[in-house]
Amino acid sequence: MKKLTLVMSLIISLFILQGCAGVKGNTKTSKINNIQSMKNKVLADLYKLAPSTREKINSAYGYAVFDNLGVYLFALSTAQGYGVAHNNRISKNTYMKMFSVGFGVGAGVKDFRGVFVFENKDVFNQFVNKGWSAQGEVDAAAKFDNKGGAVSLGKEVRPGVLLYQLTVNGLAAQATIQGTKFWKDTELNGSK
Repeated sequence: MKKLTLVMSLIISLFILQGCAGVKGNTKTSKINNIQSMKNKVLADLYKLAPSTREKINSAYGYAVFDNLGVYLFALSTAQGYGVAHNNRISKNTYMKMFSVGFGVGAGVKDFRGVFVFENKDVFNQFVNKGWSAQGEVDAAAKFDNKGGAVSLGKEVRPGVLLYQLTVNGLAAQATIQGTKFWKDTELNGSK
């Protein structure tokens, strides 16, 4: 009976923590403002850690910034988050959601930010308009030059798409998006 109570408590905790991962705000405007503030802070942090990424993002067709909270309990992991995809060519924002589920061993909470960089119109539009599912695990190894300024990603997450992940400790050494689904937020993209 004690084991069942412990397992149920952990499962309930998992769902309570997941509820904390949504965008803050009571109105559409306050939610959009909070997403924009998150985006600006994440980009500022990324540019501070890796100044060369500013030019890469500014010259790209578009980019997306996500805030993600993951919870890992025993063999189950889930994560959910929110973000914005920005089309650099027409200066348009599309607000989005994300959710992932996976299996592994461990327990804990991982709070991270992800920045996707889209090199062309096709990959950006596919991400924004059709949603996106990352089925396989993607490893993008980040390394710094001896000055600590440049970041080089070992792999793209898809052809034409780079991913940077920032954690509390800075830029993640590995970027993973296994089992993650991205889609448009109908509430925030709808008419006012």
